[in-house]
Amino acid sequence: MKKGNDNLKRVIVDFKKLTPEILALLVDRYPDGYDEDQIISFKNINNEIIEAVEVITEDTKYLVKVSTKLAVTMENYDEDDYEDFEEDDPDAVQDPDLNEEDEDDDNN
Repeated sequence: MKKGNDNLKRVIVDFKKLTPEILALLVDRYPDGYDEDQIISFKNINNEIIEAVEVITEDTKYLVKVSTKLAVTMENYDEDDYEDFEEDDPDAVQDPDLNEEDEDDDNN
């Protein structure tokens, strides 16, 4: 049986390309953060394993790559931080301040 979202455009989003719109959708979908069972694993074109969480809009399925930066940014999300930016501005979402241990986790 086919799901109704099979015809959606699929977009893989790295933290560097995260927009306020996608971040808001993620926080709405995962208000308490995401769990291991909500993470999707797949191989990219370079045969590397990618882990991502899914968020769906009317016409697009976004697979947002899981990272420490993403988790920290979602945890500290405040929509007022993005009111001066366009919803699709990838420069609006800044890298969070991470300690060295978190950065090591993010690079694995």
